Amino acid sequence: MSKSTATRARPVSPHLQIYRFTPTMLMSILHRITGAALYFGTVLFAVWLVAAAGSRELFDFVNGLFGSFLGRLVLFGYTWTLLHHMLGGIRHLIWDTGHGLGKQTSTRIATANLIGSVVLTLLVWIVGYAVRGGF
Repeated sequence: MSKSTATRARPVSPHLQIYRFTPTMLMSILHRITGAALYFGTVLFAVWLVAAAGSRELFDFVNGLFGSFLGRLVLFGYTWTLLHHMLGGIRHLIWDTGHGLGKQTSTRIATANLIGSVVLTLLVWIVGYAVRGGF
């Protein structure tokens, strides 16, 4: 009988202990996480819409929850999640055209994605408070 191939040493599959962590990897992970988090935020938006269609008391209650410190923190996170995921989608759209696939370019785009999402989130909230008349 011939010797089974199962007893020979097999190569080890690459994993995170072998790869060096890069900004592109971080953006890929964050894009997946933000995509999942958007489901939760969209449920909150639906709750707000249902409250708006309901009674005045229900709408005031939901607005009170969203206006609390914790509610504003959740809404701030949802804003960042929405903008980060949108910019990540634009990044993937650029890659789908065959552009920006080089190592340095993809790292720059990934870094710009993170910085851009934070800056845009702050701008949205600053403009929102300015239009609303302050804190």
